[in-house]
Amino acid sequence: MSWLGKLLGEKPDEALPLYNAVVGRARAEHWYREGAVPDTVDGRFDMIATLLAIVMLRLETERLGGEPAARLAERFVDDMDGQLREIGIGDIIVGKHIGKMMSMLGGRLGAYRDGLAAGDIAPALVRNLYRGAARDDTALAHVRESVMAFHAGLAATPLPNLLSGELP
Repeated sequence: MSWLGKLLGEKPDEALPLYNAVVGRARAEHWYREGAVPDTVDGRFDMIATLLAIVMLRLETERLGGEPAARLAERFVDDMDGQLREIGIGDIIVGKHIGKMMSMLGGRLGAYRDGLAAGDIAPALVRNLYRGAARDDTALAHVRESVMAFHAGLAATPLPNLLSGELP
């Protein structure tokens, strides 16, 4: 936050540390190498949305997790808005793209919630991360195991640590 923002009483973006940590984790090379997630704009979006959904599902387990989850979703919208503008999407169309991205995130939340409850997120990964066609069983197994380990680590991470951007 700028000194002018502090002077005017603006609140810091409390979701930024956690959001930046999620994006950093989603950019890890192993997702694209061993996991065969397409290293494209869409593939990177899908990886961010996957890990963001897993974090948001973790926040759902906390009595006070609703507000941080909402701020995290707002930070996602702000970031995607900036990314779209950076690649040349014009003002008129940005809103439509953001709406579609939020719908995609919501769909992933439901798919991963259901997959975790059923004990198998592989179908949700194929549909949402690989857009219907997993590269191979080894790559899918790598991503499934990595996401499940991330999910388990999040469950053991206290909320204050998580909100400060400490990911397992």
